Amino acid sequence: MFKRYFIHGLISGILAALAGIIYYRIYFFATLADFSSILGIFRIVSLNILYGLIAAFLNWLLDFWLKQRGEIVFNFIFSIISFGLIIIPLSISLPLELEFPELFPGLAIPMIFFPALSWYTLAPLFRDKD
Repeated sequence: MFKRYFIHGLISGILAALAGIIYYRIYFFATLADFSSILGIFRIVSLNILYGLIAAFLNWLLDFWLKQRGEIVFNFIFSIISFGLIIIPLSISLPLELEFPELFPGLAIPMIFFPALSWYTLAPLFRDKD
C-alpha cells in the first residue's frame, strides 16, 4: 500500500523539480538575476523530491490513521504548509555581493507551490479504484 504513495510522491517531486528548473531558467532570462549560489539546480531538484517524499509519507500516515478523512486532512495540512513556507524566502538574508536581491522572492515564492500543484495534479492517477 505504501508503494502507491511513494511512487506518487516521487513522480510529483520530479514533476515539481522539472517545473522549478523551467521557471528558474525563464526567470533568469527575464530578469538576468543570478541566484545560482543560493538556489541552484541541484537544490531545486533535491528539495522538490524530498518535499514530495515527505508528503507521500504524511499522506500514507494520515490515510492509515484517519481512514476516510485522511485525504482531506492531508490536503489541508499540505496547503497550509505550502503557504507557511512563504516566510522562508521573505526572511532569508542574502549575501551583500548578490545583485538584485529584491528579485529573490519573485523566484522562490512561486516555486514553493510547485510540489503541491504537482501532487494535486497527479492525485487522480493514484486514487484507489474501490
